[in-house]
Amino acid sequence: MGGHDSVSWKRYLRRVGIGLAWLLLAGVTLWATAALYFDLSFPRLRILTPLIYLVVILVLIYFARRRLPRMAVCLAGFLVVLACWLSLKPSNDRNWQADNSETPWAEIDGDQATIHNFRNCDYRTELDYTCAWLTKTVLLSQLRGIDLFVTYWGSAWIAHPIVSFQFGDNDHVAASIETRDEIGEGYSAIRGFFRQYELLYVLADERDLVRLRSNYRTGEDVYLFHTTAGPDWSRRLFLEYLHHANYLRQHPQWYNAATDNCTTNIFTQIAATGQLPAGSSLHDWWILLNGRGPEILYNHGNFAGDLPFTDLLKRAYINPVARTANDAPDFSQRIRAGRPGFE
Repeated sequence: MGGHDSVSWKRYLRRVGIGLAWLLLAGVTLWATAALYFDLSFPRLRILTPLIYLVVILVLIYFARRRLPRMAVCLAGFLVVLACWLSLKPSNDRNWQADNSETPWAEIDGDQATIHNFRNCDYRTELDYTCAWLTKTVLLSQLRGIDLFVTYWGSAWIAHPIVSFQFGDNDHVAASIETRDEIGEGYSAIRGFFRQYELLYVLADERDLVRLRSNYRTGEDVYLFHTTAGPDWSRRLFLEYLHHANYLRQHPQWYNAATDNCTTNIFTQIAATGQLPAGSSLHDWWILLNGRGPEILYNHGNFAGDLPFTDLLKRAYINPVARTANDAPDFSQRIRAGRPGFE
């Protein structure tokens, strides 16, 4: 009886293993088909190329007849597509949209950091704007701390973070990690998983990066939190941002919605300082589902304030005051006035 049960379990586990293997192969075949559609086809062949791939895979599977050769066909097809996909190179030389036309870079001389191509776009509407590319100099010894803007546009699970470094009493350098869009190109969550967009570090005035989202885009809600980061750690993180901006200027990099996005890059820069936020790691689930990040970070003492998080969130909402302040020179001061952590 015991021997029969053992054989039954082995058969069951074998079937489960085979089923999981086929599920994995189906997944990589689907990915290869999508990669051919988005990244490896000429525009006129966008549908035809992945269709031919699927037909070839199915025909080879049909003639292979046995399980292992069939699996080998799926795996081989995926590996060929993957090799071609990995050979695609990012570029800084494309027909960029006006707000993406320049990349920031910095010169550091002792206590002084000079940022070139510091963006300052003046918006009339979301898509009607004029961008100035400035040179901005800050003193590292005046860096006091870090604020975090978090923008939601639908799901409470997904958000876009903007890190803002405070210099002196009222000066700020806002940093946003984004896709670098070409003319006529818009962001797509699905395309973001493929090699469709280069990665861009934007260093800009808050009246540019924040006001675009609070005042001009429809359906975006912006929240502002003051972190408990001290001057020394803030300085280390700021320098990591500048170093990577300089690197991207010479070595363009692909954006990826899962592995190389607006939040994973922040944590990569944070990890390079040698000190992650309290209660976090590079492998936390909420780094991908980043809309939950503010609550988790607050609960571990990374944001200033002594309110329940639901109350803090209500008081962190800045859209109404941002619209009132609009292009006022003291925009940054107005959106902070009276909020927890900014008293």
